[in-house]
Amino acid sequence: MAVSRGPIARPRPSWGWQEDAACRGEDLVLFFGPEGERQPQKDMRERRAKTVCAGCPVRRECLTYALSRPEKYGTWGGLNEEERASERRRRMRRVASAAAGVA
Repeated sequence: MAVSRGPIARPRPSWGWQEDAACRGEDLVLFFGPEGERQPQKDMRERRAKTVCAGCPVRRECLTYALSRPEKYGTWGGLNEEERASERRRRMRRVASAAAGVA
């Protein structure tokens, strides 16, 4: 007799922090950019987005969410795509280093 198992349930994220986000009501293009955006325009747009993030009361929650999910695009918690990838690698190295120290 075969046992049927449903899909693995991932914990649903809590979105309550978004109610207090400084970006609430801002144009999404500011944080995700338009199709075909050139690098100088992207740099300026990201600086403006990061300025909004800098004063955000839920910046930490936003960044934690983006780092815990595969958010590959946009500015989240004040970090762009490359910065988040770098932060993920840094955190993974820290966890690996701590695990090696315990073993």
